[in-house]
Amino acid sequence: MENESKTCTITTTLRVLGGKWKIVILWHLIDKTWRFSEIKHLISGVTHKMLAQQLRELEADGLVQRKVYAEVPPRVEYTLTEYGRTLTPVLNAMAKWGLEHDTGAVQHVASKT
Repeated sequence: MENESKTCTITTTLRVLGGKWKIVILWHLIDKTWRFSEIKHLISGVTHKMLAQQLRELEADGLVQRKVYAEVPPRVEYTLTEYGRTLTPVLNAMAKWGLEHDTGAVQHVASKT
């Protein structure tokens, strides 16, 4: 029964963070607000469609805020919500683990605060 309870909490986490690009998107949003095109440029290999989908899901889960400016052409920016910021320690731990276990790492990944 104890493992069943743990599985449910992990399942919840994976439901929210699951997806090839969500964690990377959140990592980039820790320190800065980014426009869609800037995020796409930061994440090598993500398609326009997939990035839009992942951002919509993060927004629906309350982790990311989307702000549209009434300009021509329209400007859309993404930032972490306060709720999204609760993931910062998790993302930092993942970055640290990746650094410690990436034998090919040549540069130090600084912890974001």
